Amino acid sequence: MSEKFDYAKAIAELEEIARKVENPETKLDDIDALVVRSKELLKQCREYLRTVKDRIDSLDE
Repeated sequence: MSEKFDYAKAIAELEEIARKVENPETKLDDIDALVVRSKELLKQCREYLRTVKDRIDSLDE
């Protein structure tokens, strides 16, 4: 990631993806692309949360 990760923006995008996937007018090909994007975002969110947890844990030492 070349730019700083924005967790709140990623969560907002995931919420938008969920709305699109739940919309019956969304085409199957579009849903496939949305699922791929959501997997990417979830991976980035998990990495970010692990990093934050590690920083917090290091404060306890």
